[in-house]
Amino acid sequence: MKRNELKRKQLPAIALSLCFTLGAAPVMAQVTVGGAAMYPSKDIVDNAVNSKDHTTLVAAVKAAGLVDTLKSKGPFTVFAPTNDAFAQLPAGTVDTLLKPENKPALTKVLTYHVVSGKHSAASLQKDIQSGNGRAMLKTVEGDALTATASGGTIMLTDEKGGKAHVTIADVNQSNGVIHVVDKVLLPN
Repeated sequence: MKRNELKRKQLPAIALSLCFTLGAAPVMAQVTVGGAAMYPSKDIVDNAVNSKDHTTLVAAVKAAGLVDTLKSKGPFTVFAPTNDAFAQLPAGTVDTLLKPENKPALTKVLTYHVVSGKHSAASLQKDIQSGNGRAMLKTVEGDALTATASGGTIMLTDEKGGKAHVTIADVNQSNGVIHVVDKVLLPN
């Protein structure tokens, strides 16, 4: 091996070694969602509150009283609709769901976006392949979502036939994983 090639191959290891020797943390590439870095050391709620694309979801989680649940150990897989996804619902739907008297309906919608366990995009793809193109995911709400894939994109179909695409996959959290979706999924 040429001397320059050896030096180039050793540089990343030397830099990492220097970081640890000098007490500095190595810089790792961060996934960003809604303009905010998502940290695998933080829980689902602590990361979501920083995403400007998920302010409606965060408000709904608070109104439904699900903050403590989504801060717990889990692990959970959350299919997180963006603000734009909520805006696609019929006019007035979000405001109606956020009213205290509609907390059970709001909770049902939100928990329909949560699956127990940590399901990465790769594990979902594997489940889809082993299921002959479909994987059934039982949600915390109790009903199922159907996962399919096309061209490397994971799609979810709710029990009413609505479809959401995973637009950002594998946003790892200390208590699970978030997959950002472009539609709100609705249970029966």
